[in-house]
Amino acid sequence: MSDNATPGDPTRRQFLFGGGMVATSAAAYALTPRTREAAIAPGQLEQVIPKRLGPWNFVTASGLVIPPPDETDQRSYDQVLTRVYSRPGDALPVMLLIAYGGGQSGLFIVHRPEACYPAQGYALSDPATMDLELVRGRRVLGTAWSAHSALRDEQLLYWTRIGNQFPRSWAAEHLAIASKNLVGRLPDGVLVRMSVPSSDRDAAMGTLKDFARVLVDRIGVVGRRVILGEGGG
Repeated sequence: MSDNATPGDPTRRQFLFGGGMVATSAAAYALTPRTREAAIAPGQLEQVIPKRLGPWNFVTASGLVIPPPDETDQRSYDQVLTRVYSRPGDALPVMLLIAYGGGQSGLFIVHRPEACYPAQGYALSDPATMDLELVRGRRVLGTAWSAHSALRDEQLLYWTRIGNQFPRSWAAEHLAIASKNLVGRLPDGVLVRMSVPSSDRDAAMGTLKDFARVLVDRIGVVGRRVILGEGGG
């Protein structure tokens, strides 16, 4: 302590320490995500996805493979829609699951089918990438699987969206969330999964692609914002 300082005076070290704490707090505040990116209000998902999609009509809301309850709580998803659609003359009903999270917390994680299907006794094939042009000029990277169990076979097509990105892996998903968090935003996200009970992969994929195109065409601007993000068409 200098000759002019008194026991109650702050020293230069104390000033530097205090200044460092203020700077750290300011940086932490600046990096804390505060802006939610929600496309729809709570309870709106059922409204923006019609029960009639062109030739496809709603049949039931049951019979789908869904994530366990602890994976669909509010830390992950705000809203989960499950529907089965059929069309006249087609023996392959389409099972649709849309799980949406409105950026309500930094803990948002998309639970992919490769986790919930094996947990319910299905064996999965190797994944195949599907490059889908659902709106002119807007492409979505989807993933296709074949799932087999003692009860039935299913062919799956799904994609995930975080913000405006379509991550195809856990690592890409976390990176998409982190990139938004770093600019102070909580991204919304969605899992869009459709499947048919069939062992015929080629026929099933034809049906699923047709259904996906009709879905995007008939859900309107808000619905496309949910499943395709901003600029979804």
